[in-house]
Parts: sequence; C-alpha cells; structure tokens
Amino acid sequence: MKTSWRSASLVASAVTVLALTTACGQEDGSAASSQNVGVTAPAGGIAGVGAGIGGVGAGVSPSTSAPAVAGGVGTGAAAGAGAGANAQGSAGELAVSANAELGKVLIDGNGMTLYRFDADLAEPPKSNCDGDCAKKWPPVSADDASAGDGIDKSLLGEVTRSDGSKQLTVDGWPVYRYAKDANAGDTNGQGVGGKWFALAPDGKKAKADSALPGLSVRKDPNLGEIVVDKNGMTVYRFLKDKAWPKPVSNCNGACLEKWPVVAPVEANDTQGVQKKGLMNFTRGDGVQQMTVNCSPIYTFSGDKAPGDINGQGVGGTWYAVAPDGKLVGAPKQ
Repeated sequence: MKTSWRSASLVASAVTVLALTTACGQEDGSAASSQNVGVTAPAGGIAGVGAGIGGVGAGVSPSTSAPAVAGGVGTGAAAGAGAGANAQGSAGELAVSANAELGKVLIDGNGMTLYRFDADLAEPPKSNCDGDCAKKWPPVSADDASAGDGIDKSLLGEVTRSDGSKQLTVDGWPVYRYAKDANAGDTNGQGVGGKWFALAPDGKKAKADSALPGLSVRKDPNLGEIVVDKNGMTVYRFLKDKAWPKPVSNCNGACLEKWPVVAPVEANDTQGVQKKGLMNFTRGDGVQQMTVNCSPIYTFSGDKAPGDINGQGVGGTWYAVAPDGKLVGAPKQ
C-alpha cells in the first residue's frame, strides 16, 4: 500500500467525520514489506504435493496436470515429502479459487482457504496470533510457498514469528489456515470475531464484486426499509448502546463474536441512509465503528446470506435499523 495513498485516505476520512460529528454533541470522530520468497511454479498441477495420508499416496509431479487423488496408495518419495510438508503448515503452490460469496479467494496447495487477521500488521509485517490463537489459526509456513497462476509472486514474503519460525505473508499480511475448515473450499473462518477474513490474491480481504455502496437501504418483505452493508447483510443496533451525547458501544468481548462491528464508511459511499449523525467513533477497545444517527451498528454472525434477518429481536435487545437510524420492530421505550 502506497504511503501517499494512505495519507490521502486518512485526510479525506478526517474531513468527512469533522463535518458530521457535531450531530452527536461532544464526540470527536476519527477515521481510522516483507522479503520476497515467491517463485512461480510451472503451470498445471500442485507443485510437490503428495496426496496420501501419513506419507502414503501417489504424489503428483510439478509438471503433471492431473490433480492429486486423496488417499491414493503408492511408494513415491514425493508422496511422503508432500504429506510431511503439509503437516508442518507449508503452503505449496498457492492458487486462486472462485467463491460464490467472497469472489476470488487465495488457497494453498491442498485447496484450503487462507486467512488474514486484522490485529496483525503488514507494514512492517507482524503476527499477533500466538499460543491458543495459533492453535485455532495455524500459521502457514513460508518454506515452500510459490505463486501459481493469477498470483503476483512479488507479493509473497515471510515474517519471523516469536518462536523463530518463518510465516508466509501476502502483501505483508501474515497468512493462516482455520482449524475448523475440514475440507478444501471451506470458508468457516470468514468474519470470525469481526477480525478474520479470507485472503484475496492481492493480500486484501476477499469480497465478491458488488455494486452496493458501503451502506444502503433494502426493502424487506417483513420489516420494510432497513439498512444493509456493502455485502447486502442486514445491519443491527443494540438497545444497551448509547448515542447521546456521544456514541458508546456496550457490546464487547464474546458479544463481538456474534455481532461484528460495521467498519467506518464514508458519507459519500452511502445511499438512502440519513446523513445526519452518520459518522464513526473510537470504541473502548480502540476499534473504529460506524454509526447511523450516532447509534453504533453491527452485523449478525447468524446471518449467512444477504437478505437474512436472523438477528431481528434476538434477546429482545437487537433490532434492524431504519434509514433514519431508528430501531425497526422494537418495543416502545
């Protein structure tokens, strides 16, 4: 990411927020390289991958175009070597997978989805996932990583972890798998805790191409007009939050795993949503969160697809948001 672009973006966000913060009284809102190890592998097939379990498998040569067959029986050295490397978290030849919901997603040599963590740093690269975190999100080794078709090898790098091991990075972001992804193509780690996201081939967060702005309005057959985010997912408010004289979120810790915050959105990237009180603020945990009419907004982890409203009325405290920021369907206070 270019420094000049980042500076310009911060200035633009600051100007937008300054123009809007007076609607919420006292709140002063604010917007919120690694060594190259990539070498392009020959096209076709997964380089150096042995598909057998426990070192038993047919194995596929880098020059072979046929895919590996899981569980194949053979005595080739490539099979054992491939299985051993995968057991240690190596990446093999990276590839690009087309996901219906997320668009282009980066996968490893076995087809497993790769992720990035918002708490990490990319400039300079730094992993902040150790201990129990690293058990749930195994770091991907940089040892044998290579760039397949559609991947810029110059984006691949490595970072030294606290234990001295070398972790793969993409555009500076440390790379992980998710322990609960059991099969190739699984994306169970997407959006976990509002901080874990599948990787796009360029190191950014994977997302499907969408014409939707950052916040817009959808007409739901049951709730009427409600606010949705850039992915078309329903946006919610929490009754225990405060909007005046400044926004305060009372959803913390485990609550955020179920109700991820909506990240800041520029006012000119919205459609149909009331502009007054449309701002972001700094939460108690230091994270930037968006508001509508000064009320903090969230999505719901139980909503799996655009149009879902599974969070509506949960616990008698969570409700969809109207274009003017009011709660939809909530009991009168």
